[in-house]
Amino acid sequence: MMEFMKKAMDWILEKEADAAKGCHANPADIDKQIKMVEEKRAALKQRFEEEDAEFAHILSKLHHIKAESLKCQK
Repeated sequence: MMEFMKKAMDWILEKEADAAKGCHANPADIDKQIKMVEEKRAALKQRFEEEDAEFAHILSKLHHIKAESLKCQK
């Protein structure tokens, strides 16, 4: 499904580029699209960083637990 969406987006962007070359694209509309994509990207990046921090926290605890369990094997 993601491959289909990527191909569809590439097709749309290709048509937008053709329209721009033919002076049929409104720069203000493109600015709105750029702003929307930048906002979505920033939100996704923020969410990734928060989830990555949570994974780092969990991994840290698991490594500590493993170290404690290895003490019992000696």
